[in-house]
Amino acid sequence: MDPAKVEAITKWPRPTSVTEVRSFLGLAGYYRRFVEGFSRLALPLTKLMRKGEKFVWNEEREKSFEELKQRLVSAPVLTLPLHGKVIAYASRQLKPYEVNYPTHDLELVAVVFVLKIWRHYLYGESCDVFTDHKSL
Repeated sequence: MDPAKVEAITKWPRPTSVTEVRSFLGLAGYYRRFVEGFSRLALPLTKLMRKGEKFVWNEEREKSFEELKQRLVSAPVLTLPLHGKVIAYASRQLKPYEVNYPTHDLELVAVVFVLKIWRHYLYGESCDVFTDHKSL
């Protein structure tokens, strides 16, 4: 990773407005595939961008901001895909109507989500889906 970019991220000042939060999340979102649990980490900051939400910076948002910065500058080890090894991470927030889904439906939503975004890895390949949910 370019040392100038690492320094720019580590010295990124704490956001003081919604525009600055959006700017930081735009940068962080570009690298979301390499950050495990990105949507969970970014949730406190994402909530600030909701319509009608007052801009209140608190301990939870500070922790989220600092953790995202730390994860962005600690470079992941990228290699060719190896069977049984992680090649990318994916996450997203639940849509408002999905919050009410039962667990087995949420597990299936996750499977459909990853099959869509990783379809270019999966074309012409067989894949196994492992889940801890018995009904699937």
